[in-house]
Amino acid sequence: MTTFILTGNTSDFTTCHNSVILDPNKNYEAALLSLDTYNSIPNITQGKNNLFPYLVDNGKTWKIIALNTGAYELAAINNEIKRQLIANGDSDSAITVTANVSRLTSIVSIENSSYKVDFSVPNTIGSVLGFDRVVIGLGYNESSNIVNIMQVNSILVNIDIIMGSYVNGSPSPTMYSFYPNVAPGYKIVERPNPSLIYYRLSRHDISRMRVWLTDQQGNLIDLRGETITIRIYVREIKSRSIERDILKEVVEIKKYLNNK
Repeated sequence: MTTFILTGNTSDFTTCHNSVILDPNKNYEAALLSLDTYNSIPNITQGKNNLFPYLVDNGKTWKIIALNTGAYELAAINNEIKRQLIANGDSDSAITVTANVSRLTSIVSIENSSYKVDFSVPNTIGSVLGFDRVVIGLGYNESSNIVNIMQVNSILVNIDIIMGSYVNGSPSPTMYSFYPNVAPGYKIVERPNPSLIYYRLSRHDISRMRVWLTDQQGNLIDLRGETITIRIYVREIKSRSIERDILKEVVEIKKYLNNK
């Protein structure tokens, strides 16, 4: 019936349309046609999990490496730590972060006996690397947990004009969920496949529509200012009663003809 294009540059935005009021005597449903944006979702965020504190001179001098907000793989984390070690006047070989691919853990190797890394303080990247709140020292230090590089497991597209959707057993305005199939920095072009999923509208006045993207835990997705465009298709729900009556008559006619 009608297609709406909704655009914003945050993960929670509202669009307004002039007097879009549907016929109150009819029922309607909506489906997501498409979603377009860029994969800029960070796994390291300033003020949350971006600090790498380390101690030199057997704990006499405390230094902190701070990573900028971004989407990092383990190799990128290691490169940034080494870059800032040099900037701090320390040897880049003193600390190395690698992966244990078979165990999905991370390894922090400390080559200097006077160095320690402190994951016990707030806002460190220890949880991303799979470490508990511990202080580690000389040698081979393997995380006790698997790395948490990909903290977003699913992106939920929510819109406040639908009903009939449930998340973890509770009613939800979620009309679609997906996970980006492209690397950070690349264009997300999401199209429902193999078919559209329709949800009944919760109201007939859709002059204002709020859209918000969350992760699997209900936290807003950080798009870091990237533009997001989604298309919504709204159509009338056709009555099935006439179709059922016709089908019933066809069945009865076939029975009659078979008995003759």
